[in-house]
Amino acid sequence: MKYLTLIFMFIFSFNYGQNSISKVLKLYNSEKIPYIKVEDAIKLKSALFLDAREIEEFNTSHIYGAVYVGYKEFNPELILEKIKDKNIPIIVYCSIGVRSERIGAKLFKLGYTNIFNLYGGIFEWKNNDNIVVDNSGKETEDIHTYNKHWSKYLTKGNKIY
Repeated sequence: MKYLTLIFMFIFSFNYGQNSISKVLKLYNSEKIPYIKVEDAIKLKSALFLDAREIEEFNTSHIYGAVYVGYKEFNPELILEKIKDKNIPIIVYCSIGVRSERIGAKLFKLGYTNIFNLYGGIFEWKNNDNIVVDNSGKETEDIHTYNKHWSKYLTKGNKIY
């Protein structure tokens, strides 16, 4: 019986000791900005991808064609100036989807109506074998993971922090 209890404790700590992306998103997000899964985002050909990470992260790698909007540096006036069509499908992403939800909420307050939060962010994009590019537009395996703590959610590519 004692042996069985130890096995149960090990399994329990393994399953709950490390959060999955979904557990982290449930913890930090309100889901007021709807998620879009990577495979569905790829199908949305007319969508505009907005990168809500810091500039160092964006310069390391980003989704091809994505526009840097930042998180701390987010500038509503610049967004209104650059994105005139408030009905265009917009997919906001960050590392896993926490910062992007907050930027998505700001876009909603600015009057944009068709906003999605990329579920799992650039990590899930790369984990699903999709291409990312560096600042010169060249394909790269490097993904800036913000710090070591968040890097555990990236399972493919080179972790940079």
